[in-house]
Amino acid sequence: MPPKTANPSARQTQLLEAAYDYALAHGLADLSLRPLAEAIGSSTRVLMFLFGNKDGLVRALLERARTDELALLDHLRHSDAPVGLAPAAEQVWTWLAAEEHRPLLRLWAEAYARSLVEPDGPWAGFARSTVDDWLDVLALCQPQPERDSDDGATRRTLTLAVLRGALLDLLATNDETRVSKAVCRQLELLRQERGKA
Repeated sequence: MPPKTANPSARQTQLLEAAYDYALAHGLADLSLRPLAEAIGSSTRVLMFLFGNKDGLVRALLERARTDELALLDHLRHSDAPVGLAPAAEQVWTWLAAEEHRPLLRLWAEAYARSLVEPDGPWAGFARSTVDDWLDVLALCQPQPERDSDDGATRRTLTLAVLRGALLDLLATNDETRVSKAVCRQLELLRQERGKA
């Protein structure tokens, strides 16, 4: 596979964006280079040249998906003061529950699951890195004393577990009203617990 460059060519960027749109619509499970190349106006030879092989393209697509995921997290990361765990989780859930994000989140769920069952494939490390990304951002949303405590680590782990579980439920059922009520209830419990601390 060609080495990843900090400055990909305009054609590589264009084809990656087109392939990403294709992956959002069709998923990655049955991705085949020939139909993908035809759909995005390229050829398997060009894709192989730019990305090395199918695994290289999948890795590039996962990195592209991670960029979209991190865009939301960066918003929370760059606030002037820690917003608190419950308000941060509310913002995250609002984004996760938005119907327009479902294709990206289905792609995320597919990659997350594949990373668990195929740890040596192009998915390698995806699940772990996404957990680390989210826990790091949730930590930055906590006030410093809470962030550095064992209880703070437990609270952000619980918050992430609630968000991830609710997301999987939402993707499986499309029942946004029911799942959002459950998330709001859990976040209210989180606020109450924080108030007692």
